[in-house]
Amino acid sequence: MKKSNLAHNLSSLRQAKGLSQEKAAEAVGVTRQALAKWESGETTPDILHSDALAALYGVSLDDLLHFAQDSLPPPPRGKHVFGVVQLGERGQVVIPKRARELFHLGRGDTLVVLGDTNPGTAGIALVPAQFFTSLLELATQVQEDAERKGDGV
Repeated sequence: MKKSNLAHNLSSLRQAKGLSQEKAAEAVGVTRQALAKWESGETTPDILHSDALAALYGVSLDDLLHFAQDSLPPPPRGKHVFGVVQLGERGQVVIPKRARELFHLGRGDTLVVLGDTNPGTAGIALVPAQFFTSLLELATQVQEDAERKGDGV
């Protein structure tokens, strides 16, 4: 029988935090046996204990209960894992529906592709063009202000 999302998330988050069942149980005010039953899916925590566990692990209550990536624990609060995408024949990427809805992205919206090739932090990020453009405008303004002050104007 497959574990519920909650049971899987509880055990994977505890392990990711490097906590023993005893330490995690102590942190939320229950016995190790109660926590073990929650992690096995035998029983489920009440809402107050679920909230305490979400806070302990730094995830949203929604992700604690519903996150469903078997190979990953739920992401930290405010961070998201939208699933896996595959590059198309010409390098196209389809952004998952949940991500498009959360960030209000629609057909014709422009994104800037940023990259990091440093070991340990390597990755690609997509940023709405208007956000990136506003950052560039702000940087230009700061530079111009500094130059004016340097010229004594």
